[in-house]
Amino acid sequence: MTMPDLPRGAPTLSDVARAAGVSTATVSRCLNAPERVVEKTRIRVLRAVEELGYVPNFSARAMAARRSFTIGAIIPTMENAIFARCLQAFQEGLHAHGYTLLLASSAYRPDLEAEQIKALVARGVDGLLLIGYERDDAIYDYLERRSVPTMLAWAYSPERPHASVGFDNRAAMRALTEKVLSFGHRRIALISGIIAGNDRAAGRLVGMRDALRAHGRDPADLTVIEAPYEIEAGGAAFAELMRSGAPPSAVMCGNDVLAVGALTRAKALGIEVPGNVSITGFDDIELAGIAEPGLTTVHVPHREMGAEAAEALIGMIEGRHAGRPHRLDVTITLRDSLGPAPAGEWCRRFDEG
Repeated sequence: MTMPDLPRGAPTLSDVARAAGVSTATVSRCLNAPERVVEKTRIRVLRAVEELGYVPNFSARAMAARRSFTIGAIIPTMENAIFARCLQAFQEGLHAHGYTLLLASSAYRPDLEAEQIKALVARGVDGLLLIGYERDDAIYDYLERRSVPTMLAWAYSPERPHASVGFDNRAAMRALTEKVLSFGHRRIALISGIIAGNDRAAGRLVGMRDALRAHGRDPADLTVIEAPYEIEAGGAAFAELMRSGAPPSAVMCGNDVLAVGALTRAKALGIEVPGNVSITGFDDIELAGIAEPGLTTVHVPHREMGAEAAEALIGMIEGRHAGRPHRLDVTITLRDSLGPAPAGEWCRRFDEG
């Protein structure tokens, strides 16, 4: 196909029509409803689109639909892989429906998240994905007044009115703690993420205490160290626990990143896992499976969560439903980092050494 002389600058719909020898209406149908255009014409139009480098007028589409076809998402951090799989599936789901993702990170700061929410709303996003429930009621009021559909992920509570796709952090951590107790462990400690402003971390701590109480243990005796979700921070917290007067036989961690930090520091200190101490994580990110030894953890269905969040949020935006809390199942993945409780003599020797 020979291209006629075209004006300089961004090609227009009329330019494509002229190059393909069809009407602008045919070009529009080919781009928006290709099944309504005969194959020979469709091929000619798409070739013109490609050779001219034509990009449909996004603003015109948005004005016609009264939507921006963009979704905002704010996650607590981009510094590790905790949220990666969920976001990948979320973006794939959006793309399948013609939406674009705008992503921001709040660094676990509620004030920054609030600022980012308002910035994304000002940019005209059609909806928002947020992580967890914990934020000021004024933010929820702000989103409701502006009629911005909002989906929450990574948490689930049937008592909350907000649309969500997630899991019960409290119940999941209780189940993992009961599994650790079944291996004979009685001295258990927790390396948690920073709990303030993080309902997922808070729920996991409550779940541990639920299990201890159910097994006749005093939850007040649980040693808890809070640390940023970083490998080095997990290692430092583990070393602190091992230097205590009665080091734990099992160290449970609020996520896999902290747990891998604990595993790494255990190796550096010459502490055998699980021979001397067991270590568990939470999330079952890829790192958990390749760690040495493999990390026992709670498996979170990240991709399922992201895909379902995308479908549900788009349904809310397009008026098909109002959204509701949706619970996903999590499971315990047993690997070699969890073993029977060791004899108490090892803990005393480590303390003395």
